[in-house]
Amino acid sequence: MTFTLALVGRPNVGKSTLFNRLVGKKLALVDDTPGVTRDLREGQGRIADIRFTVIDTAGLEMATDESLQGRMRKLTERAVDMADVCLFMIDARVGVLPADRVFVEILRKKNAHVILAANKGEGKAADVTILEAYALGLGEPIRLSAEHGEGMGELMDVLRPLSEQFEERARMDAPETDVAVEDDDPDAPRVPTRARPLQIAVVGRPNAGKSTLINKIIGEDRLLTGPEAGITRDAISVMTEWAGSHDAEPVPMRIFDTAGMRKKARISEKLEKLSVSDGLRAVKFAEVVVVLLDVEIPFEQQDLRIADLAEREGRAVVIAVNKWDTEDDKQDKLRELKEEFTRLLPQLRGAPLVTVSAKTGKGLDRLQQAIMKAYDVWNRRVTTAQLNRWLTGMLEQHPPPAPGGKRIKMRYATQVKTRPPGFVVMTTHPDQVPESYKRYLVNGLRDDFDMPGAPIRLTLRDQGDKNPYKDRKSSQPSRLSKHKKAPGSDR
Repeated sequence: MTFTLALVGRPNVGKSTLFNRLVGKKLALVDDTPGVTRDLREGQGRIADIRFTVIDTAGLEMATDESLQGRMRKLTERAVDMADVCLFMIDARVGVLPADRVFVEILRKKNAHVILAANKGEGKAADVTILEAYALGLGEPIRLSAEHGEGMGELMDVLRPLSEQFEERARMDAPETDVAVEDDDPDAPRVPTRARPLQIAVVGRPNAGKSTLINKIIGEDRLLTGPEAGITRDAISVMTEWAGSHDAEPVPMRIFDTAGMRKKARISEKLEKLSVSDGLRAVKFAEVVVVLLDVEIPFEQQDLRIADLAEREGRAVVIAVNKWDTEDDKQDKLRELKEEFTRLLPQLRGAPLVTVSAKTGKGLDRLQQAIMKAYDVWNRRVTTAQLNRWLTGMLEQHPPPAPGGKRIKMRYATQVKTRPPGFVVMTTHPDQVPESYKRYLVNGLRDDFDMPGAPIRLTLRDQGDKNPYKDRKSSQPSRLSKHKKAPGSDR
């Protein structure tokens, strides 16, 4: 999905009806009573070949206090902030109301792409409203009937150029992954530049100190912080050049600050669910993921899920333990953290674990060095000659098992990709190789080629019997058969 479309407008203008039509299912409750939708609903929308995430919001109310209507309005305004495009809907039967003019001004300030749609626009009765709608200053209104499916073609025509624009943005932001390599490939790993900076996502549970850490890295209070958990709602990226130590060369980086990710059972607000999905997108756009833990409650289930997600996405991972300045017994605590890390995240064996204080800035030079080391490992290349010498040694040390009496012969290995490192081992009976032996090979790659913590991808491929004469023996007579003595011959 290349962009997010939020449906906004006064209560009972038909937002949920249009939402159901765009997602192709009756997911949102629809009724003639105003205010049926109270929170956010997200779905996968589609018009012809254009695919996008669509958000159904609560009707915009004039209330701004802490009443139910006021909270619903705040929720909708936040959805507008987070959406790429807003479709502002008015009721063509009712006409343009003073509240519509107020809401349009709010939308203009909050979102660069606002489309106007006059729903319930079937029939001549809506002609006057369509003319009135021009006065809102959002350009030509799209005449819709969400209930009958009219106007979808016009909406598609407006969304298409925006879709292409956001698709290009996503392509530019997406990191290069699964890059094919050859032994004689002259290209070195990509060096971060201002045009293509190193992309880092800082993720973790609420109140771990993510925004404070990024403010300290960039040297200014760019991001809102505070003692309350969950201040950051959406993924925000900042550009910086981070040198780490004073004598190091600055590295251009784009750092994503993401919303805190709680356990699903604790995510009571729809807004927070949206924030979490935004954080997950940031992980996919990152090259290095920094999982920030709170030293007082490290390695909770949600921390482990976040780290595992980053590994499954094939990203380089750095574990950073924040609020280290509050810890008294640092030596014992560090030993305990390393033991827990090894036990709970074996798939990230050897990944950097760094202690920092986002408040004081202590340990940030070590964090920068760990990020650059993880990035280097993510780009690591090994020649086929080195790999095959290594494979011979691994097989001699521990030969593969022979399940069911079938002898497994591993013939050669080669690296096929980087970002993350990907290897192929040609073998007989690849489906018979147990997972424990695959882990033995992966751990050997990590240890012998200095790739700690890398999300290594190992594929076993069936080579089978490659004897080039196998088929010839059965289909062609041998030399011996040509010179066999004829029956009864003495020669």
